[in-house]
Order: sequence, then structure tokens, then C-alpha cells
Amino acid sequence: MNIYVGSLSYKATEEDLRKEFEAIGQVDSVNIVKNRYSGESRGFGFVEMPNKDEAQLAIEGLNGRELKGRRINVNEARLRS
Repeated sequence: MNIYVGSLSYKATEEDLRKEFEAIGQVDSVNIVKNRYSGESRGFGFVEMPNKDEAQLAIEGLNGRELKGRRINVNEARLRS
């Protein structure tokens, strides 16, 4: 399942996100979206978890949790239309 993580601190790293999600289940990939010119975080990213039940637990357990001084928003990623 692809999970959207928003309201990320600009100090948060992909490793920080991986640690949070791996505490709940297996993580396939983590990607923080970066500005193409400056290389700085745009404040959101995506985590891919292969097990849907673990992914749902991660969404419920991590939504609203503080990471690097900011409360993150965690939801199932939706396809762009």
C-alpha cells in the first residue's frame, strides 16, 4: 500500500520516516519529495508497505504523531486525476 505522509518537518529524513514505519511493519520504500532546484524537502513524502494490514495500522498509529517537531498527516495515497 502506498501511504502519503504530509506536514513533514524540513529536517525529517527518509531514514527518520523509515524508522517510524518499520516499528509497525515491513517497509519497501520511502521517498521524501524534494524541490527540483534547491534539493530541499517539499514537506511531504510517500512510504510503500507491502502488507495492507500493517499499512493500515501505520496510518492509524502515526497520523497526528510528532516527528522532528511537527505533527504529521498520514493517509492512504490517492491517485492523481
